[in-house]
Amino acid sequence: MNRPLDPGEAGQFRTGRELDVLIPTRNRPTELAVTLSGLAAQEAAGDFGVVVSDQSDAAASWAHPVAATMVRALRHRGHPVLLTRHLPRRGLAEHRAWLLDHSAARRVLCLDDDVWLEPGTLRRLLTALDSLDCGFVGNAVHGLSYVDDVRPQTHRHYEPWDGPPTPERVRPGTPQWDRSLIHPAANLLHITAGLGLPAGAWQAYKVAWVGGCVLYDRQRLLDSGGFDFWRRVQPRHQGEDVAAQLAVLERYGGAGVLPSGAYHLESPTTVTEREVEVYEVLLTAQDGGRSSSRAASSTSATGTSPTNESRWEHSPSPGRAG
Repeated sequence: MNRPLDPGEAGQFRTGRELDVLIPTRNRPTELAVTLSGLAAQEAAGDFGVVVSDQSDAAASWAHPVAATMVRALRHRGHPVLLTRHLPRRGLAEHRAWLLDHSAARRVLCLDDDVWLEPGTLRRLLTALDSLDCGFVGNAVHGLSYVDDVRPQTHRHYEPWDGPPTPERVRPGTPQWDRSLIHPAANLLHITAGLGLPAGAWQAYKVAWVGGCVLYDRQRLLDSGGFDFWRRVQPRHQGEDVAAQLAVLERYGGAGVLPSGAYHLESPTTVTEREVEVYEVLLTAQDGGRSSSRAASSTSATGTSPTNESRWEHSPSPGRAG
């Protein structure tokens, strides 16, 4: 019999460590367990903590025996884990803001609850953020069911950074927005194979946004507004991660990192109410209506549709745990 799981104490958890991993979840005990297992297998990633915030309809996903075991494994390996329940649901952006408020770490990794990280991923992302000195770096997720679906026409949108990233103003309808076309399916695996990077090497590239696994400089994320815009949008939304990243890009720059060690589990979404694109609402207000409409999201990188393919082709937001 699985003994009760100690959720941890928020006041004790919130300290100035190097990294906190922030995971929103809902109705996904198995996927959450896989996600936590990837974190438990990380090595040489320094002192990191994990916050899991649950909005499940019934029992918390982290209370399921398989997820609880991985929580215990993380704690056994020296990583503090804080488990929370955050209800009622007020949307994806508010949930991410809640998680961010529970961290005082120098960096925060916003990780979706259906992403497995291969060993070495955290170390590589931390190294990249240190070296590039920008607002965020990310690993876009691979969909391995598409590994034999090679799409060379998308590879032309891959553009490496030649030096540290610089601030960029990225908007729908611009050539920069089309960078998202390299993230669907298994495109990044094919691009990475073509680069022929030496073992242990990595390369930074230009992005419009990255879904599923994004490492931020926490203070720069906060300086750019964080996710506090949740009060300006209705709860049934998506695209909150895109909105936050566009703001950080404009102030501090950001980058994707290859190789990516993030793999999407390709499970059905738990977020079905997605009536509003957050970034569209915010950009319309900010740019006076000049930003393009929902049609631009057809070139998106990640989203919330039931399969890996459809989520990328119809919506830019992970939005899987609100």
